[in-house]
Amino acid sequence: MRAAPSWRVPALAAIACLLAPSLLSQVAPEAGSPAVRYTVSLKHSQDHLLHIRIELGPGDNQRQIQLPVWNALYQIRDFAQSVNWVRAKAPSGSALEFRQVDKTTWRISDARDGAVVEYEIFADRPGPYGAQANEHHAFFNLAEILMYPVGGGQAAMKVRFIDVPWDWRTATPLRQAGDWFEAENYDRLVDSPVEMGTFEESDFDEGGGHYRVIVDADTADYDMSKLVLLVRRIVAAATGWLNDRPFQTYTFLYHFPRGQGDGGMEHAYSTAIDLSAHSLQDDPAMLEEITAHEFFHLWNVKRIRPQSLEPVDYTRENYTPTLWFSEGVTSTAADFILLRAGLLDEPRFLADLGEQITELERRPAHLTQSAEESSLDAWLEKYPYYQEPQRSISYYNKGELLGFMLDLALGSASQGRVSLRDLFQWMNRHYAQPGTFFPDSAGVRQAAEAVSHASFEAFFQKYVAGTEEIPWDDFLGTVGLRAERRVLIGADLGFIAARNFDAPPSVLRVLPGSDAEHAGLALGDLLEAIDGRPAERDWRSRLAELRPGEVLRLRIRNRQGEREIQWRLGRAEIVEFVVRDVENVTGQHKARRAAWLKGEAQVGGDPNP
Repeated sequence: MRAAPSWRVPALAAIACLLAPSLLSQVAPEAGSPAVRYTVSLKHSQDHLLHIRIELGPGDNQRQIQLPVWNALYQIRDFAQSVNWVRAKAPSGSALEFRQVDKTTWRISDARDGAVVEYEIFADRPGPYGAQANEHHAFFNLAEILMYPVGGGQAAMKVRFIDVPWDWRTATPLRQAGDWFEAENYDRLVDSPVEMGTFEESDFDEGGGHYRVIVDADTADYDMSKLVLLVRRIVAAATGWLNDRPFQTYTFLYHFPRGQGDGGMEHAYSTAIDLSAHSLQDDPAMLEEITAHEFFHLWNVKRIRPQSLEPVDYTRENYTPTLWFSEGVTSTAADFILLRAGLLDEPRFLADLGEQITELERRPAHLTQSAEESSLDAWLEKYPYYQEPQRSISYYNKGELLGFMLDLALGSASQGRVSLRDLFQWMNRHYAQPGTFFPDSAGVRQAAEAVSHASFEAFFQKYVAGTEEIPWDDFLGTVGLRAERRVLIGADLGFIAARNFDAPPSVLRVLPGSDAEHAGLALGDLLEAIDGRPAERDWRSRLAELRPGEVLRLRIRNRQGEREIQWRLGRAEIVEFVVRDVENVTGQHKARRAAWLKGEAQVGGDPNP
């Protein structure tokens, strides 16, 4: 599923934000600095309530603690909205003066000898971007439930979980010491998700690395042996493509809920992935795509990281113009990984590429919003109008296409000697491995020019910073392909909808006088089901498959409740692009394409430019 119906282009909403160890992680805490200790009680998890205790050691007389306002998504979500109460006392038990400073910050006085902060927080946000506790399991992005001492994020952190059901186990990339899980600082702590429950686990070793596969789902909905085989092929292909493995152990956390559920969140030594059981059954390729994408993030985002995202600021938006590369080109790399793993073949790859081109070309905003501007505007994605085709493009969509075109341009400029693989390996050596950050789009251009010994000024000026039309055939022609524009007769839906992350699709516009309007569809209606099936991540592709004359049945929800509506679809002209062979495919075309479909250069070049 790609383009409009792709999990990688969820109605312009990002799959996940780019959290990683910030500059705090590069600075060692002061010698003898006391660790911050968290105790999380799950005694009332059946009510989604957590009781949290923070122990702060001796230090400044006046302290402040904060709860992040965002995490996992490029959205200000104000997690303090779920805090029921907060108290503070001295280690001796006597009360301390304690005042709220703003919506997410509290000040403690007379705390020179230390302080104990306790609070209750509601946690029922399911999925890889949330924090949830219930009678079945608990899953935490810890930044959404754990406050931090302002200015004290460099201190060592310890967390333990108490009042846990006797038969639950815990899976997390955090290192364990007795009852405590430890991290060198707050950034590392909250970049380590926690799954607790009666999950199934399988481990394997590959290429010197150890991998854990954790699954929280009904065992009837998946096959663990097949899942492990899939993951193994992906990690072998990815580590081979980058010729690097920056970890000893990596953890895959999977949820396959029977209700709504989709998305993936990358972490430094793990990933959390949700895919509904329906989607897993109907389109298994989605699991391959999202797994490859999230695993490659351990390089591109977690280690090959733009300077503009550092240091992480948990109190406000973190802007970057480089999501087109950090997210979009990660999808490009994921395709090459799937091709190398034998999980994607040429026909499907070219069909998907055509759908991605179609998605971009159908959005008038591709002539007014650049890839860099789309990246900066990621924080607007929660607003319905922003997702209108005339307002915005997706940095996932255009970024992935730019990745493919950049790869082809690298091959053309170097006579087949370098590819996108060489660019990533160069950035890995020059930024990730030394522990530095690349200077946004200029850093990507620098890498392209370093490996190819050619100028990429025009490419970045026109297509990354600018909004010039991408001449698809100029790039695709180097491998004997072209993008054919077709005008087809398709179904006229009569409305436009978009989906904001894991929420149901929302109606953005109903065309005046359309059959959709006559049926009662209105602005803001939520699409709960399409033709009797939940409107999950494949909702766009299912709508795209409809034909004129068919009856569309929707279950919608609004302030008046839920109801069913239906209408017969009319006819409309639809433009699509199909990637196919040029008329005369030469031997050189075939050789270059064969290398391209392996994600590598056609001929050997300098491995260390």
